[in-house]
Amino acid sequence: MKKIGFILGTRPEIIKMYSLIMKAKNTKMNFFIIHTNQHYDEKMDKIFFEELEIPQPKYNLNIGSGKQGEQVAKMIVGIENILIAEKPDIVFVQGDTNTVLAGALTASKLNIKLGHIEAGLRSYDRTMPEEINRIVTDHVSDYLFAPTEKQKNILLSEGIDDSKIVITGNTIVDAVYVASALSNQKSTILSDLSLEPNKYCLLTCHRPSNTDNDDNFMAIINTVSKICNKNDIKCVFPFHPRLKNKIDSIKKDKNFVLIEPVGYLDMLQLQKESNMIFTDSGGIQEESCILEKKCVILRTNTERPETIEVGGAILLDSISTEDIYKKYDIIKNKVVKWSNPFGDGKAADYILRSI
Repeated sequence: MKKIGFILGTRPEIIKMYSLIMKAKNTKMNFFIIHTNQHYDEKMDKIFFEELEIPQPKYNLNIGSGKQGEQVAKMIVGIENILIAEKPDIVFVQGDTNTVLAGALTASKLNIKLGHIEAGLRSYDRTMPEEINRIVTDHVSDYLFAPTEKQKNILLSEGIDDSKIVITGNTIVDAVYVASALSNQKSTILSDLSLEPNKYCLLTCHRPSNTDNDDNFMAIINTVSKICNKNDIKCVFPFHPRLKNKIDSIKKDKNFVLIEPVGYLDMLQLQKESNMIFTDSGGIQEESCILEKKCVILRTNTERPETIEVGGAILLDSISTEDIYKKYDIIKNKVVKWSNPFGDGKAADYILRSI
């Protein structure tokens, strides 16, 4: 039996590896989990293991935040020592974080087979750290698990051998299908916040291009507030830890319901019952499409073009009050023929079968 190492470090990786780890556990496969703790806030991390009953990591590196080079270097040192001791046959990484880059580089240097879940995504924006991470990881991987034919074609165009690529669908569908039912049973977030279904929009904003640029950030906040005023709705804003120093300026705005980061079940419930989603998150772009909720993408590019092709999401031309409002107006009035482009919810089965 193959020995598997799962390397993760952030909220999206926990969610998107969920079905794979649970399948490995339920079929009694030999595996271990390394958690770099790139997300080190309990509300961004620990709650997901507890809610979804995921086995606790065997190893926690407690890396936390820091400059990219410093963060990746610390991860490589920690991961290398563990992989040398554990001697796995294959290591799985998922997505495009610094954890993914560190895990990919370490496994490939040690000649351990590497599987990249969600391979082939491209924004074609090299100013995004994630773009560099995903490109490098794809080109050192032995197994590339592409969500759709689109990503497979991207990988082929970059010279990656067809025999390494498997189209599996996206593991986010696996997670949403299971967790959505759980959220209906367990989440009390709407009553906790005194919200009515369809009487609020949901905002998430965490990318440095938005949060570190005051003009961009305030354009988003002011426009969403204007939209709330016009439509007599609230905006629920689970604010990212890096935004704590900006929150005071928003607290006075009666349109915003500011909350700490929430667990996955509550987040799914907030998405399902909202009347519009504003986000710069790749994962929430996917989830909104699967849940059939309209979405304004607070970016000028995306590595998830399928959400736009389905018709339920729209990109910005610029991060400006005028354009955000214009795109909101377009998508709000659009009739969408919904479909799920990300697979049938069995990605974990296809991935494990392929190895």
